[in-house]
Amino acid sequence: MAMDTTIITDAPDASALYRLLAWLSPACPIGAFSYSHGLERAVDERRVQDRAGLVAYVATVLRAGAGRVDGALLAASWRAAAAGRENALDAVAVLAAAWRGTAETALETMQQGTAFAAVIQAAWPEPRFGAFAARHPRRLAHPVAFGAAAAFHRVPLRPALAGWLAAFAANLVSAGVRLVPLGQTDGQIATAALHPAVEEAADAGLTADLDRLGSATPMLDLLSMRHETQYTRLFRS
Repeated sequence: MAMDTTIITDAPDASALYRLLAWLSPACPIGAFSYSHGLERAVDERRVQDRAGLVAYVATVLRAGAGRVDGALLAASWRAAAAGRENALDAVAVLAAAWRGTAETALETMQQGTAFAAVIQAAWPEPRFGAFAARHPRRLAHPVAFGAAAAFHRVPLRPALAGWLAAFAANLVSAGVRLVPLGQTDGQIATAALHPAVEEAADAGLTADLDRLGSATPMLDLLSMRHETQYTRLFRS
């Protein structure tokens, strides 16, 4: 059954807000803490050495890298699910699975997406989301799984998109706090400084054309590839 798509920018009601906060909480067991998105290698090579460098790294990911691409994929999956267009939703899932620059970034999004889908179906079962996840076993990128779940549970698009990007950025900041290392207050200052980049990425995701979308972060991709062979590692990406 098609859903009402007029709730794209509305504030979530109490039930939707509760779901959104629960899904974005660090307590949601999807393993996000295990990934640094190449940041561990950047610190190892002394390309990121302080709070300013951490902010610059994460802002680049949001504006020109995976954040920009994944924001668009999340929005596309939300719209397809909200409209009840199963074929379009499946097409976004397939595109997202292919659209990864390195093996580690593919692992990062696919394992989190798989874990997210399993957790949502266990704690917040929804038949349409369950059917979608079953069609793509262990092949759902995290933003696509999140966008579809948000639509099926009537979480408005803009808050879902901005929230997901904020959580993505916060996870990288948390990794940076441990790696550089930085203090917890520095981490919060970095998170506050990234707010404009999160909002820009959310706005870009809402208006993106998947046929013209791409990333422009070759150095981040190189850092991710180098991380695969790093001698000692705390993170999986």
